[in-house]
Amino acid sequence: MKLARAVVFRSYGGPDVLELVEVPEPTAGENEVRVRVRAAGVNPVDCKIRQGAFATAAADHFPQTLGNEFAGIVDQVGAGLAGAGQVGGDQVDADQADQPGTAASGVSVGDEVLGFTTAAAYAEYVVVPAAHVTRKPPALSWEVAGVLSAAGQAAYRALRTLRLAAGETLLVHAAAGGVGTMAVQLARAQGATVIGTASPHNHDYLRTLGAIPVSYGDGLVERVRAVAPGGVDAALDAVGGAAIHASLALVADPSRIVTLVDQAAAARYGIQRLSGGRSAATLAGLAGLAAAGALRVSIWRSFPLARAAEAHREVETGHVRGKVVLTVD
Repeated sequence: MKLARAVVFRSYGGPDVLELVEVPEPTAGENEVRVRVRAAGVNPVDCKIRQGAFATAAADHFPQTLGNEFAGIVDQVGAGLAGAGQVGGDQVDADQADQPGTAASGVSVGDEVLGFTTAAAYAEYVVVPAAHVTRKPPALSWEVAGVLSAAGQAAYRALRTLRLAAGETLLVHAAAGGVGTMAVQLARAQGATVIGTASPHNHDYLRTLGAIPVSYGDGLVERVRAVAPGGVDAALDAVGGAAIHASLALVADPSRIVTLVDQAAAARYGIQRLSGGRSAATLAGLAGLAAAGALRVSIWRSFPLARAAEAHREVETGHVRGKVVLTVD
């Protein structure tokens, strides 16, 4: 039996429960591809899974794996594809983030791809449906390609959920984070004015993305009103709690507030939860924008796979600008 490296955890807890072990090497099944991972993104949801935030007595099993996004090289193609599986999809236009475009087709051994999975990417190999990968543009580094899917697709779906239009004003909470960074840029490309909350040391960074920065904390509502005398049309929340209450005070229609994290508030106040699924079509468009320099992807820190625990500690500081990535040699 061939073995491959993967990060697992055998109980819920802090970052130290993560360990690099050898597991049976996975094999691509029908209509699947196996990807030799070169980079995998680390996201706050990974930390929550590791902590047991989604634990249920009926579903818990160990060891568990992590990681929802990756980039790498196809090294095995399953039955039913034979080099002709679908890879790629709609183009996301720089001027309008939901603009349809052309599709790429065909996936073969040796193709460089990026894609998405569910809690499986912290590994040397990942097996996914062929429809969950798209070609990596040559201009993208492995690190950038490996962190594009989760934050990029969440931001894209959030703006669609909000029905954001040119000329409107959008408030983005945690605008310097992974999703915030993407949302600011996609909203600006659509012709919206963007106000982003962040700590003062990230204000210059937000200005480079085209956002108007404001500090979070007490007095946020007044600070936003001062820079947006015409009002705020929509809000994207990646924080929860006080950010929800500020959004409700600033946005007239609660249905034009979307939260990524506070599901209880969504039910209580009539605001929206993030809707829509991931797709290779959306990911292909985002990758094209990033390759063309129209979408900036910030890598905060990079760690080798064996140091996944350190990567989690970094994410849990709450002060990451952009994304944290694991690399696989």
